[in-house]
Amino acid sequence: MKYYFIAGEASGDLHGSNLAKALLEKDKDAAIQGWGGDLMQTAGVTITKHYKELAFMGFAEVVKNIRTIFKNFKLCKEDITQFKPYTIVLIDYPGFNLRMAKWAKEQGYKVVYYISPQIWAWKESRIHSIKKYVDEMIVILPFEKDFYKKHHYEVHYVGHPLLNLINDFKNKHSRELVMAELGLKTEKIIALLPGSRKQEISIKLPIMLSAVKHFPSYQFIVAKAPGTDESFYKEIISGYENVSTIENKTYQLLSVAEAALVTSGTATLETALFKVPEIICYKGGNISYQLAKRLIKIKYIGLVNLILDRPLVQELIQKELNEKNILEELNTIVLGGSKRTTIMKGYEDLQNILQSTENASILAAEIVYETTLS
Repeated sequence: MKYYFIAGEASGDLHGSNLAKALLEKDKDAAIQGWGGDLMQTAGVTITKHYKELAFMGFAEVVKNIRTIFKNFKLCKEDITQFKPYTIVLIDYPGFNLRMAKWAKEQGYKVVYYISPQIWAWKESRIHSIKKYVDEMIVILPFEKDFYKKHHYEVHYVGHPLLNLINDFKNKHSRELVMAELGLKTEKIIALLPGSRKQEISIKLPIMLSAVKHFPSYQFIVAKAPGTDESFYKEIISGYENVSTIENKTYQLLSVAEAALVTSGTATLETALFKVPEIICYKGGNISYQLAKRLIKIKYIGLVNLILDRPLVQELIQKELNEKNILEELNTIVLGGSKRTTIMKGYEDLQNILQSTENASILAAEIVYETTLS
């Protein structure tokens, strides 16, 4: 059978790749085409447009690129029409994918949404479009099932796919092997995860680097976004002796890091599941931030805090993301820091909440397959 996947960000590419692997195991004759990234392509998906061409961050950026976005809708529809899939699998990326859900349903395709849009944070009215145009919604956060239930819409909760992925990694990679693989000579490592888009990296990474001079005995390692030019990072980290970069080895980095500075998003949860005390760092354009502050209804921006429903991990947002605050907070989470033990205990609670006896990607693949057959 034919399936068409649409992922518009790095996290969607990750989840889409694991879903594709599981689906190809379930349906040996499956052909999967779509929009995504390198991980999905490696997993067996024929990628016709890379997510790096789709990433526009913030309200102002979207408005500025509106013509390109509308052109992308047209290109995607044409690609789907030519491929003729049985089922379209939408992976997060709501601004684009909810519009595609409407069109796909009207064209008679089966529509499965994997990784729910965060309508519990803002734009709750989108529930009406989801109920009308999405055949099956697959959610990965425990509180999402109750959220949809109050709107009289049944969803499938499969657990979080990162849990299985990270546990598998830990079982296969010892600290000693990872240290050798990365060529590291010091145990004192701080990870910097500044995001996947050049726009956000150029804003946040220089602020993160303001901590470097205060921790001269530590090695700071920047996890590069896939496919981003080394020259882009070299320009930002130039002049810092104890700063280096890695590419496509974020899990290796997190498995040996003592602490981390992390941009909001999936990376905050990955860092927590590796049991690395972290500070969540967010700063965007002022217009976008002011608009978001008025529209978003949640108490926290970090997935760790959202799932636990308490402020376990410090969030430094907008003006709060500065050298003074980073230094103060980082001192509390490195070895011997006053918050480190509390954070580690909180991570145990997080693991227990997300714990599942099943593999989330396999469960999701079964739902996609069964929906296609029905």
